[in-house]
Amino acid sequence: MTLKVGDKAPVFCLKDVDGNNFDSESLIGKKMVVIYFYPKDNTAICSAQACSFRDNYQDFQDYGAELIGVSSDNQQSHRDFSKKYKLPFVLLSDENQKIKKQFGVSSQFFGLLSSRITFVIDENGIIQMIFDSVLGKAHITKALKKVKELAIINK
Repeated sequence: MTLKVGDKAPVFCLKDVDGNNFDSESLIGKKMVVIYFYPKDNTAICSAQACSFRDNYQDFQDYGAELIGVSSDNQQSHRDFSKKYKLPFVLLSDENQKIKKQFGVSSQFFGLLSSRITFVIDENGIIQMIFDSVLGKAHITKALKKVKELAIINK
């Protein structure tokens, strides 16, 4: 399944860093959401990307958007990663890669690592932007620009 701009975002439930169930319907369809899929905790590009999202988190919040990071790492890995880098946003563990498949996130490097893809979803649950790039920090710039545009349109 490949999602495109204009599609409704899939509904899902995953475990957060504390092992709690996170239901996407608690946010999607209620406010803007930025979901970013990344390959692996504690790797150079993924750490830089997470820290850049962290450093810009308040800007996303100011425009009414929530951030969610998703990878196939387990909850303990996410907990350690989140604590190490003081990440203020939700990290979700997609160990069986079910959500990755729902969002059409493919694997790279002979299926060993997930692609790095960011989705911006509006308050109606509609995908407004899909950005696919190995350049981790570029995701923050693109996502924040789209969130700002949507916030201005919805005023």
